[in-house]
Amino acid sequence: MANPLLTVSVHLEPASMDRLASLCGPFDDNLKQIERRLGVEINYRDNHFQILGRAIIAKAVADLLRDLYVETAPVKGKIQDLDPQVVHLAIQELKVLEAEGNLDESKEIYVKTKRGVIKPRTPNQGQYIQNILNHDICFGVGPAGTGKTYLAVACAVDALERQEIRRILLTRPAVEAGEKLGFLPGDLSQKVDPYLRPLYDALFEMLGFEKVERLIERNVIEVAPLAYMRGRTLNDAFVILDESQNTTVEQMKMFLTRIGFNSKAVITGDITQVDLPRNTRSGLRHAIEVLRDVEEVSFNFFQSGDVVRHPVVSKIINAYESFEQEQERQKAARKLERDQQAQESNP
Repeated sequence: MANPLLTVSVHLEPASMDRLASLCGPFDDNLKQIERRLGVEINYRDNHFQILGRAIIAKAVADLLRDLYVETAPVKGKIQDLDPQVVHLAIQELKVLEAEGNLDESKEIYVKTKRGVIKPRTPNQGQYIQNILNHDICFGVGPAGTGKTYLAVACAVDALERQEIRRILLTRPAVEAGEKLGFLPGDLSQKVDPYLRPLYDALFEMLGFEKVERLIERNVIEVAPLAYMRGRTLNDAFVILDESQNTTVEQMKMFLTRIGFNSKAVITGDITQVDLPRNTRSGLRHAIEVLRDVEEVSFNFFQSGDVVRHPVVSKIINAYESFEQEQERQKAARKLERDQQAQESNP
């Protein structure tokens, strides 16, 4: 049975916009760090916060926010800024991750392909595979390197080889992440091919290059940008939507309503890596809120501990996060200094 999702509400008192700004950090960086490290989603309005995640962790994050809010209390009339390092240490002190990691170790879960048996490397990955097998629609949300896409492709290949489905369809939005598609050489399919390359790589590893090519020629495997899904009904298919954080709300709804009879869909994404234009809401975040109470839909929130790439990858990710947080802290400090100077020059 999947770990149930729970929404925990927190009211932080006394309400203070300055203290709340310190808690959230510049551009909500403190909240994003908590989301990324603990696999939850945090939404707030004024001093009312809602935490969505697995029950034991959501409750722990609620307590964490209360404790951090206490740290912002004014000293000699000055609001205390929450340094990213303080947030990091507070997260490290939580013991819920170790406690939850022992919940599902009694039952071995694996996926079998012709290239070998693929086993989950963390309890959360095992729960993810179990959710894919037991639910019509499964969301895998978390940072890069946690196996979200790879394990989904493995489950799709396994289902195809056991003839549970007739085809595999892999898709992702072709969002321009700082580079313009129009300047790439080739026709449309060649322009979007680099966006779909990670999906091809997983298929080649599990089935072999030649077999994948044959299955693509027979349309048993289809790899296409999300825009090609509009107007279709997908029956007897295993459908994977990768990089779903870059879908709009309308695109996500369009994709989810394509699912036909005897079909299964897996949606993967990282809510902290959105490349959509500013002020455009991510369809992944919206879907998490809208679908969390639908029984046929499961959610897995991966954490930094689920990263299974080379160990140095985790260190690189943490180094970049620390650098960006320090840059934002310095930027906020400079802005505050300029504002104070402006007030002093215009009494």
